[in-house]
Amino acid sequence: MSCLVFVLVSFLVFGAVFARGRNGEVVFDENYKVIWGADHVVYLNQGKEIQLSMDKASGSGFGSKMNYGSGFFHLKIKVPDRDSAGVVTAYYLTSQGERHDEVDFEFLGNREGKPYTLQTNVFADGKGNKEQRIRLWFDPSADFHDYKLLWNPHQLVFYVDDIPIRVYKNKSNKGVAYPSKAMQIEATLWDGDSWATDGGKAKTNWSFAPFKAFFQAFDVNGCQLQPSSSNNNDCASNKFWWNKQQFWQLDPQRQAAYQNVKNKYMTYDYCSDKTRYPVPPIECSYN
Repeated sequence: MSCLVFVLVSFLVFGAVFARGRNGEVVFDENYKVIWGADHVVYLNQGKEIQLSMDKASGSGFGSKMNYGSGFFHLKIKVPDRDSAGVVTAYYLTSQGERHDEVDFEFLGNREGKPYTLQTNVFADGKGNKEQRIRLWFDPSADFHDYKLLWNPHQLVFYVDDIPIRVYKNKSNKGVAYPSKAMQIEATLWDGDSWATDGGKAKTNWSFAPFKAFFQAFDVNGCQLQPSSSNNNDCASNKFWWNKQQFWQLDPQRQAAYQNVKNKYMTYDYCSDKTRYPVPPIECSYN
């Protein structure tokens, strides 16, 4: 099989496998619930779309009814438009309690006409500060895009649509902490003007409130766990398609796309921050 054919087949299999879990008829209440700011949450399109809003009084957020130990998670998101400086739209997985695990997408709003920054972060055993930031190659407030998280025993992969933007390998055998606790899916809209835009210099312009973010695609592909559980062997099983060998590493096409994102759109990588980390953290040599 030629390299080109292999890449094409890999792409088609990947897309078909992920599409298998999708169901455009899944409504919000099947898998999710409002977790705060209920008076700032609006159901649209018979529950197939949710609007979160934020004003001076409150932000808002929702979370999954279940916790998960592995999976391929996604939400379609359209972030607040116009002047959104200081406004943070977040989509993430998080465990509860001390020394928590967390895997974050954070959309950092900006002054009108300036590009959004997408920040990702990973917490494992309570330790985070693993930020990377990219400038998106499109306007995320103009339309919905699909933001995905692959989490299996081998790697975490962050995707924008079908393009990988970050990979975090499981190197726990080398002393690298890796998320392993049961995690809930959450999405929130909140005021982060103390840090989110220009290091906190650009403050939220409340004359543009209420700020609104929109969410679709509420199907969930994940291995369910109780909140108090650590990730068990069942969630690492190959009976789940996201744990199969084809998802242990990026295929050649996606590896090239990932490298392109790093070369063209990455604006910050904690691994290259010599002020914070004179000696790069151990996981940087693997990721």
